[in-house]
Amino acid sequence: MKTSIILGTRPEIIKMSPVIREYERQGLDYFILHTGQHYSYELDRIFFEELELPEAKYNLDVGSGPHGRQTGKMLMDIEQVLLKERPEVVLVEGDTNTILAGALAACKLRIKVGHVEAGLRSYDRSMPEEINRMLADHVSDYLFAPTGGAKDILLGEGIPESKIFVTGNTIVDAVHQNLQLAERKSHILEKLHIQKGEYLLATVHRAENTNAVDRLEDILKGFDLVHKEFRLPIIFPIHPRTRGVMKEYGLEAPAGVMLLEPVGFLDFLQLEANARLVLTDSGGVQEETCILKVPCVTLRDNTERPETLKVGSNILVGANKDRILDGVKEMMGRDRVWGNPFGDGNAGERIVKILRTLPAD
Repeated sequence: MKTSIILGTRPEIIKMSPVIREYERQGLDYFILHTGQHYSYELDRIFFEELELPEAKYNLDVGSGPHGRQTGKMLMDIEQVLLKERPEVVLVEGDTNTILAGALAACKLRIKVGHVEAGLRSYDRSMPEEINRMLADHVSDYLFAPTGGAKDILLGEGIPESKIFVTGNTIVDAVHQNLQLAERKSHILEKLHIQKGEYLLATVHRAENTNAVDRLEDILKGFDLVHKEFRLPIIFPIHPRTRGVMKEYGLEAPAGVMLLEPVGFLDFLQLEANARLVLTDSGGVQEETCILKVPCVTLRDNTERPETLKVGSNILVGANKDRILDGVKEMMGRDRVWGNPFGDGNAGERIVKILRTLPAD
């Protein structure tokens, strides 16, 4: 079946890279549509080059903006591409406005929709991502659930079992495949003059932490407490949204926190794999640290990756400075012996195989 792979953010590029590589390996008929949700395609081109992926055929360059305007613009532009190309199936991944627009455009044109990483739930409808993933799941024809728990959630919401396929999470494939590239291409540790296991890594970008300045301020105070306790540098590649809020409200990074411009994925993967511990509000980073066996402290009150909590690779601390310090203390002392709940690293191959064996109607 001719396939359109629709993506628009860097995490989607990463998580769809194993699927794209499988389409390439088998010489199948597909094309990539890049919406430019977070960055223009020109800025994201470095990700395609780093991961040695083929270029996108279509670049919408929608850019950032209010949710309704952004999603509506993507919906209109995606529809035009799909009308021109007439794929049999559209593949989307995750929980962004891009996947919602892609899934809606396709289903209204009676094109089959496959949702990679289906069935994740935080049960917090104040998060735009929660709305996106729920709606995408319920208009999709093929739901590629990363775990049995995600499948159970979908069944509980009334989705027929015949539509659900437990494939594992493509992030496992991506970490293993791209870590080899990172080890070959990245020299970020040498550049920053840091040693393996002798630093912490931090990321903060979600709206719940950046739109509420009191939460962001408390997170920074938590970083200060952590640095004073452990005397390890905190490497903090800062998201443009987070930097903007800090500048607007006069917030300063505490001593011991090294602010960096956003880094490429291969550099980030090297930083992640060699960190003593990671502090984050990213869902993808929770998964990656679990796979890499690096302790994770999540700066959120809930997570759609409960498997990481269950196996012991992760802990939720919210945005309270004292809980952040306590969480770091707990995870620093935890043995890195947890299992990987996200699959065997063959999810991309499995997804493509399923699509090739489905009836063409």
